[in-house]
Amino acid sequence: MAIRYFQGGMVASEAGDPVRADVIIEAGEITAVGENLDVPEGAEVHDVTGKIISPGMFDAHVHMREPGQEAKETIKSGSEAAINGGITGVCLMPNTAPAIDSSQMVKLVAEIAERDSRIPIYTSGCITKGRIGEELAGIDGMREAGVVMLTDDGDGVQDPALLRTAMEYATGLDEKLFFASHCEIDELSGPRALNEGAVSDRLGIQGSPACSEEICMDRDIRLAHSVGARLHIQHVSSRIGMETIRWWQSMGARVTGEVCPHHLLFADEDIGEFDTHYKMNPPLRTRADNEALVQGLIDGVFSLISTDHAPHTPFEKAQDFVNAPNGITGLDTALVSLFHHFVEPGRFGWDLLVKRFSAEPRRMMHLPVAEVTVGKPADLIVFDPNGESTFTAEFMQSKSQNTPFLDKTLKGRVDMVVLGDEVLLDR
Repeated sequence: MAIRYFQGGMVASEAGDPVRADVIIEAGEITAVGENLDVPEGAEVHDVTGKIISPGMFDAHVHMREPGQEAKETIKSGSEAAINGGITGVCLMPNTAPAIDSSQMVKLVAEIAERDSRIPIYTSGCITKGRIGEELAGIDGMREAGVVMLTDDGDGVQDPALLRTAMEYATGLDEKLFFASHCEIDELSGPRALNEGAVSDRLGIQGSPACSEEICMDRDIRLAHSVGARLHIQHVSSRIGMETIRWWQSMGARVTGEVCPHHLLFADEDIGEFDTHYKMNPPLRTRADNEALVQGLIDGVFSLISTDHAPHTPFEKAQDFVNAPNGITGLDTALVSLFHHFVEPGRFGWDLLVKRFSAEPRRMMHLPVAEVTVGKPADLIVFDPNGESTFTAEFMQSKSQNTPFLDKTLKGRVDMVVLGDEVLLDR
């Protein structure tokens, strides 16, 4: 087993600013953290002076498309994209083809992940069979097979009585099991092409109003609160949505929320002349919404940052704006883009990044939290704040590159990823 000595770095944690420390890993376990440590005999010495040693990130909202749509992404390619972006664990959404709505499907995905992924892969299970919204999926069987959350992500459960029944039933089975809601009212959301507002008027495309998301969000939280269920709100895109979660949290509801980098960074005006890289669901809202969501992240209204990594082929995204599919990739780009736009300018620090993009997603799913601490398994990344990343198609590991960051250069670079006794990435 290798001994690895990381010398001269700054160790990041959720407790505060990064602190100067060397780190020693032996047999896949962190055995020493501190300044001016003695170099163990036979150790591989890595000079990481000026670089950040951080826990590996965890993405709680990922679409890897396998089984059924492997031309877009596979578990193998998606997990390599995660490693490329400093992410050492993910949770998959169940909108595959067929959907993950039974214990058999959960086991199939687990078998593929065991064979093809170098990082831990967890999965969610559907609330309803086939995500159709008419009949409960095999919740107890999926629970026993190891799902970490229940969601019909890609769509909301439109029948409130069915959703409430699911919440009551699943919560009675296992207090650890929770629901994640993709919030929209179908009758309001329309063609789902972009936000309803000045930009949709200028482009001549019917937009989806933010109230479609906000009404459903309030409804789902009320339903969960009525039966004492845990609820997580996915990919929040609007100020009122964020404030809705804040209010319910103040009322004692067991609700958490997540925000995606694209909803922090981009607005509907970035669509320009029908650029489908900016088409997603929920759609990009306004600059005012961007700022409110950033503040909600800083305030702790949002427990998590997640990517909603949603790969599509170039052919699909080359369609006209209305017919092109919704979705943006994020595994390769999320950490660097958050560093470039927020950490480097001083909007927030590494402590928030570690808390919201590493620790809290794992806590929500009752998984061990990655920490650069003595006695913990090695699960860390080395990040160069003075480096740069250029997101060419060759650099990114996802099979799809439907991202506004394509061919853009941003400040910051993931230099190494270490998981246990393996170096998964070394630039």
